[in-house]
Amino acid sequence: MRIILHGGAGGVPDEPEPRQAVLDDAANRGVTESDPLSAVETAVRVLESDRRFNAGVGGAVQSDGVVRTDAGVMTSDRRVGAAAGMEGVEHAVSVARAVLEDTPHVLLAGDPAVDFAADVGVETGVDLFTDETRERWEAADAPDGSPREHLDWLADRFGGSTSDPTAEASDGQLQSADLPGHDTVGAVATDGETFASATSTGGRWFALAGRVGDVPQIGSGFYAAPAGAASTTGAGEDIARVTLARRAVRHLEHGRDAQTAADLAMEEFGELTGSSAGIILLGDDGFGSAFNSDGMQTSTASR
Repeated sequence: MRIILHGGAGGVPDEPEPRQAVLDDAANRGVTESDPLSAVETAVRVLESDRRFNAGVGGAVQSDGVVRTDAGVMTSDRRVGAAAGMEGVEHAVSVARAVLEDTPHVLLAGDPAVDFAADVGVETGVDLFTDETRERWEAADAPDGSPREHLDWLADRFGGSTSDPTAEASDGQLQSADLPGHDTVGAVATDGETFASATSTGGRWFALAGRVGDVPQIGSGFYAAPAGAASTTGAGEDIARVTLARRAVRHLEHGRDAQTAADLAMEEFGELTGSSAGIILLGDDGFGSAFNSDGMQTSTASR
């Protein structure tokens, strides 16, 4: 088994060593599993439970004060499962796997997805706030009222690149980048015969309530095919616009090695969008990773 993880493309984290230790632990746990899908689920669950990453506990807060989680998983035989917009669900990756294995669908969303999670044994009703995220939300002075009022409020808080979490908007407010040093998480694994990809997120800070980004969208936040698999992180709307994960795997299908495929996909992404992102890849030849943000921590393991 071989596995590669990312902890999000964004700013340089305040706690790089502890974050790296968690990534390494997640990789080491995932690589012991018997199949690639179990490997990526096990690894991502570790990251979803750690406050340092924007997935599960510690996830970003939407404009109505709710943390909603999204995830997607895919295997190289093109079995897919995804779940989005789930309040109180720490392990979104496990819900996505259940969609893949237990339903005829590829995506469930909102309250029905939460009900489905409970039905398949994934814990719901979890408090996903941390002290840091609660403090930031309480200081945000968010409005009540209609979605239009929320849109007016978030105009100076959402948008732009996630690469600079300290950049200021025109009114002096912090931009919508996630808390410094963390973003969407993901993993890709192979047993030498099949590939699997998983990506999980708490979304983007101050997004309009109900916003769903790239993570649960097939070919954007995650993708797997016989040639290899990918997981992405970064500016979600732009990742979705160019289907970054599918773009990278297509380079593998054209015979490029994993690192070259990652570099080419990121170069194309930057030229098309001007935004920041990161990607991890596995091909038959090995690992690949690339990013154009200030940082993206990764970890690999082989067994």
